[in-house]
Amino acid sequence: MAILSIDGSSIYYEVKGDIASNKTIAFFNGVMASTSSWEMYWPTFKKLGYKVIVHDFLGQLKSDKPKGPYSFKQHAYQAMKLFEHCDIKDVHIVGTSYGGEVAMRFAIDYPQMTKSISIIDSVSELDEVLTHAINNWIILTQTNNPEIFFKGMLSSIYGHSYLEKNKVMLEQRAKVMSKLPHDYLKGQKILYDTFLSDVTITDELHKITCPTLVVCGEDDILKPVKFSKIIADNIKQAEFVTLPDCGHVAIFEKSEELKSLLLGFIIKQSLIEKGDDHY
Repeated sequence: MAILSIDGSSIYYEVKGDIASNKTIAFFNGVMASTSSWEMYWPTFKKLGYKVIVHDFLGQLKSDKPKGPYSFKQHAYQAMKLFEHCDIKDVHIVGTSYGGEVAMRFAIDYPQMTKSISIIDSVSELDEVLTHAINNWIILTQTNNPEIFFKGMLSSIYGHSYLEKNKVMLEQRAKVMSKLPHDYLKGQKILYDTFLSDVTITDELHKITCPTLVVCGEDDILKPVKFSKIIADNIKQAEFVTLPDCGHVAIFEKSEELKSLLLGFIIKQSLIEKGDDHY
């Protein structure tokens, strides 16, 4: 657990696994999440000898929240500076939702550092329904009540089956939200403003040349499958997978299936790099 100052802002990060390894994987958070969201994933990569980097974007829980909006270029730049600070030359990036959108921007701006990207439940453009949903989230931040905020956006991010099976857990999580720092919702509003003003990059996706995996929950109503299909169609040789009975938060709803997908994809890239024709 550490803090890195980048252009006057403090960015929270953690380094896990083999810090001397020349194999690195970074996990990029969804907008409401933090570094703890990846606790079901990084231990597996640690066992395989990877150095693992997780951090909170500017505006997220444990990082600074200066006045916004920010830009995805800014997030990507700060990630690049963090990797340089950690002596990382190249990296596999896994990003969910907002984090996937930062990962695409990173792959465009820093291709020499990007070994692969795995994009989960993300978009490269907006439509009226998505814009309306995010504007509703902005209204919820103005309640200044994280518990009400969480309950208000639940149905837009989790699939039906997950909501049915996890009622008690989600109610408990809502109560935990009330204990978050007072500036949490302030940061959320800035990030939503950033998303609405800067997420559109479909016309730049052809610049992504690294191996790419695109994953989406089939029942994602916030960022439906059509958006992931746009991403996959515009990135050369991207692999595209949908997860059945899964909403927007695939990293929680289908953690084991997603873990298998990520492991297979990233290990395959390592074998290809070594010249193994029988992967």
